Formats: sequence, structure tokens, C-alpha cells
Amino acid sequence: MFNLIVSSGLENERRGSILAGRVFGYTSDELVERFKPGGTLDVSGVMALPTLFMGEGIGDEIAGVGWLNRIERKGTEYQLHYSMDPDIPRMTNAEIYELASDLHMESFEFHRNHWSVKDVDLFHVLYRQKLGIRATPTVFQLSDKPVNPKLVSFMMPFSGPFTSVYQDVKAVLEANGYQCQRADDMWVHAHIMTDIIELICTSAVIVCDLSGKNPNVFYEAGIAHTLGKEVVLVTQSHEDVPFDLRPIRYLDYLNNGEGRAKLAGDILARVQAVT
Repeated sequence: MFNLIVSSGLENERRGSILAGRVFGYTSDELVERFKPGGTLDVSGVMALPTLFMGEGIGDEIAGVGWLNRIERKGTEYQLHYSMDPDIPRMTNAEIYELASDLHMESFEFHRNHWSVKDVDLFHVLYRQKLGIRATPTVFQLSDKPVNPKLVSFMMPFSGPFTSVYQDVKAVLEANGYQCQRADDMWVHAHIMTDIIELICTSAVIVCDLSGKNPNVFYEAGIAHTLGKEVVLVTQSHEDVPFDLRPIRYLDYLNNGEGRAKLAGDILARVQAVT
């Protein structure tokens, strides 16, 4: 079974809303009774189901699979807090539309805001059609260790000038309950790249310092972006941000006491916003 949420109120990949009156439309009576007994939403029950999140349409709108983390009733709406499954690539509504019959979806459901429950194995349908399958890297192996929701990793050169940046930011983050690591803080595998990949996979947020145009940092930032991780880009110079990354917001800073203190505060605010 899975939740299907089609809503124009999906603000981003972490939160959204849907009208309470649209909950469990196009859902069988049996499932309504199971997940909304006596008219009261079984919050724990629906949160245990995977969820397909979609906007309206049958074109190139982006659809994703994730999990509901918190549901709050506010007036006429349900406020939804959720996380997208990092192992399932985004799809388009057009691709989902081709699977409508397999997913027990009617064509008109693609054009109406609603929340329904479908008695279908969502993952089985997607994998059978080769959707939602991420390509496996051939030059390194992804870690299967769980994400640490408090871990913030730093991708930057290991040279002296960057150590003071790392230490100052780390002190502020750790004072606020976060854990911080650079690859040189750990030695788990014989190959340092394996440690770096594991650090990226298990971190909630990755800070990438683009200062000096270090090619290793660019490579690591690309891996983190591809894996759908929360990435915070920082730099000491706008000129060090390559053209392809300039549309992405980044933090600039001066490498002195005052500048590092401001950077630490800015990074803390961003980390708190996305975790």
C-alpha cells in the first residue's frame, strides 16, 4: 500500500499542505475505514506507508517518493512534513501516468488535489518498470550505513589555512548539538576516497568550501548533489565559484576571526533550517 498525495500545496521536498476535505478521496471504503476510523485520521498508520508526492498534471512535473514524518491539522488543512527517499530518483508525472492502471489511479486523479491510499505495492510497480532505480557507481561503492541526522561533514582542502575555518565552525555547530567531521578525522578504510564517500552518505548536511578551486572539493560536491544530499556551498571568493554552480546560493566569508565567526553563524542557521 502507499499514500498518493497530489497537491499544489507541496512547497518543497520537506513540507506542504492539503485540504482536509480532500483526504481519502478516490480511496476504497475498506481503506477509508482502516486509515480513518470514525472520521479520525490514523496518523501513525499513514506514516508507516511510503508516499508518492505529485503536483497536478501529466507532463514534466516532478514526482517523488518519500515518507511522512509529521502531520498536523490546522484549520481546514493538514500540514505535512516529509522526507524524500534519497535512494529513489525523481520521476515525472508523465512517467507515472504511464503506470496509472498498475497504480490503481484514474486519469482524472492527475488533475485534482487529493490524498488517497492505494492497495498496491508501489516499489514493486516502479522497479518492474525500471523507474526509481538509481544507477550503481562503478568507481566507488556507496555506504549502506544510516544517515546520522546530526552529522555535518566538511569537504575542503586539508591545508593549514582551512583548518582554522573548520575548527571555528565546528565549535559553533557542536555547541548547538551537531557533530562535525572531515575526512582527515576518520580512518576506517584503507582508501581515503572510501572514507569520504561514507562520510557523504551518512551526513545530514555537507559543507563544501570552494575556495581555491580545489578539484577534489568540486568532485565531492558533485557526488553529494547527485545523491540528493543537503549541500551548503561556501567560498572566500566569488571568482572561485564555477559558472555551473553560481545559480546555487552560497555563503561568502573572510578568513579572519570576524569572518569565520560570521560564517559559523550562517552555516548554523542553514543547517538548522534543513535538518
